[in-house]
Amino acid sequence: MQDGFERIEWERYELIPTIVQEYQTHKVLMLAYSSKQSLELTLQTHLAHYFSRSKHRIWQKGEQSGHIQRIKEIRLDCDNDSLLFIVEQVGVACHTGEKSCFFQSYLPTLGAQPTNLASQPQKLPIYHILDELYHTIEQRRGESVERSYTASLLAKGANGVGKKIIEEAGELSFALKDGQKEEIIYECADLFYHILVGLALEHISPELVLQELRRRTAQSGIDEKASRKNK
Repeated sequence: MQDGFERIEWERYELIPTIVQEYQTHKVLMLAYSSKQSLELTLQTHLAHYFSRSKHRIWQKGEQSGHIQRIKEIRLDCDNDSLLFIVEQVGVACHTGEKSCFFQSYLPTLGAQPTNLASQPQKLPIYHILDELYHTIEQRRGESVERSYTASLLAKGANGVGKKIIEEAGELSFALKDGQKEEIIYECADLFYHILVGLALEHISPELVLQELRRRTAQSGIDEKASRKNK
């Protein structure tokens, strides 16, 4: 694949569509995008890496869930502008819990109704909830402020959203003082939501906040605070 790497149309496309197929069953698992750097990491580690258009960073498949993809083969199409990863899938490929991201049948040209082929409703992995909620908030941006609470909050700008974050933080503080577990959970969820609205206001993915938290795990809180003072 190293020779093929040089044939890819990198000058025309920064991101290359990448189809992912399961080695054992030939099932199409997902569609992702590869950058030069992510493909280099894939070749070096033999683990699938992609570039996330929403998080604006390289990510390893399964880096949080453990559902990694071991590379068996990589193919380049005839136009040198799309890739096929043939992988050994550990666990599932889709964040919904389905084996493949393509579990819905939809054939509008034939007059068929959308059909969900999942046998049961699937729960999102817990780690993914914040990211899903963030993107839902982003999608509400253009909706009517009369119909969408999220759109009305975003329309108020930094001052309006900031006031709500302060308000929700205060309500969480009172719940903590009262020691009511259910109320604490409820108010904390409210605070998380309003913080995500604030992040969406500035187009800051929660993944960047999680990266900062990961960075801080390598040092003590005292050292981290001291490093801020030195800046």
